[in-house]
Amino acid sequence: MPLCPVRGYRRAMTVDPRAALDRLIAALDAHLDAVAARRGEDDPAVDQAYDVLADAFEVYDEALAVTYAEATPFYLGEDDEDDDYDDEDEDERDDDESDRADESDDDLDGLSDQDLETLVDPEKG
Repeated sequence: MPLCPVRGYRRAMTVDPRAALDRLIAALDAHLDAVAARRGEDDPAVDQAYDVLADAFEVYDEALAVTYAEATPFYLGEDDEDDDYDDEDEDERDDDESDRADESDDDLDGLSDQDLETLVDPEKG
């Protein structure tokens, strides 16, 4: 049973801020436990605890806003995992282009100045 309601649920009805706070505290405890018991870099239990914590926070923050017209001082950025992958792909392309440029420079090593001029301007050669 999840510690907080599904995201679509909270839009349909107002959640009691005290109940939302209790769920947020439970989600914080669960997240700490998952991190402390992590079984490797990409432990799915940590990822799940992270998602539950983020959802619990959003429910609590919205409950405060609806009930008391108040907000917490925290902000959860949008989860744009695709953007992270795009950045990594771009970095890899940059590295590949840089490697090709380095390789082509290596091919020119050992050529005389006259040979280099001929490559740049074939009419001179």
